[in-house]
Amino acid sequence: IYVNKIAVLTSGGDAPGMNAAVRSVVLLARARGLQVLGVERGYTGLLESDFRELVSSDVDLVLRDGGTVLGSARCLEFHKPEAQDRALVNLQNAGVDSLVVVGGNGSLAGARALAKRQGNQTTVKIVGIPASIDNDIGLTRSSLGVDTALNTIVEACDKISDTAIAHQRTFFVEVMGRQCGYLAMASYVAVGADLVLFPESGKSEAELVESVVSAITAVRKRRPGGRVLIIVAEGVAVSTHRLKGLVDGLCVEKHVCEDTRVTVLGHVVRGGRPSAFDRMLGSRLGNAALSALSRGKNSKMIAWMPPLELTGHTAERSPVDPHCYEVCLDDVLSETERLLSGKSPAASWRHSAVGEIESSLL
Repeated sequence: IYVNKIAVLTSGGDAPGMNAAVRSVVLLARARGLQVLGVERGYTGLLESDFRELVSSDVDLVLRDGGTVLGSARCLEFHKPEAQDRALVNLQNAGVDSLVVVGGNGSLAGARALAKRQGNQTTVKIVGIPASIDNDIGLTRSSLGVDTALNTIVEACDKISDTAIAHQRTFFVEVMGRQCGYLAMASYVAVGADLVLFPESGKSEAELVESVVSAITAVRKRRPGGRVLIIVAEGVAVSTHRLKGLVDGLCVEKHVCEDTRVTVLGHVVRGGRPSAFDRMLGSRLGNAALSALSRGKNSKMIAWMPPLELTGHTAERSPVDPHCYEVCLDDVLSETERLLSGKSPAASWRHSAVGEIESSLL
């Protein structure tokens, strides 16, 4: 009753599972007799009215594909109020009354700005779906792409470990994550690495170097042969290559003989076919997003199993999925800010859990 024509866009960094979400929205909407427009290249396409109608055959087989069939872009112009007004006009001219935004922190901030720009005269309802391999979005336990990225890191580290063991080397493996160390911390546990460096620790350059050399020394005492594996989050203050040089220098000073190497996984972490979990997650979040819009919800994000103690009264369980909740975008972005600053309970728990594991290994 609240939806006649729906648009869907993917924005920001691509994440495996985005296509599953788009597919879910399109197939379920078309089954209800609704028209669906795909917005090409995120908010850039929204400003240029770059729309195309999507039918079931357009998305039938995209579940297995990484990236996004709609394309993506980072659009700085969209921060301007006049650009947001133009986007709303473009949607209204196309007859769109509902919009699904699939993306990360910046994309969800754009969705909230677009919702607020309408004031009390809402003509286009907006619901977001969290998609970020970094797992840096507040009030959702996971975002699209996280599981696939983590599996990619684990597979790469397992392969690196083979040569590291053969040559008894120390490897620094840099993983993506921007200012959030989740991927580094989770992969540290999953691959049985010897140390993890992440921005939330707040360690200085000297402290980072000292911690690496201490870990190398402790590992060599515990197992003289084999490898030492150090996971480094890209958001750490010192670059991985500089870190290697500083560690090599301190090892010489301390008469520690160690052969070190650096592997930067980079965008390999972001690509690839989505895991079974990310395919399922995208499909379920898409279903819950369409349900929310059909009931007149606006300025919401569909969260996956959110920590309810943090969401207060703003989280409402989706009637179509017991693990999905409709959470206010204002609360999501506020908690995201706390998460990235290390002040949220989630960030504190991650840090303390890693600390306990490290203590048990030294």
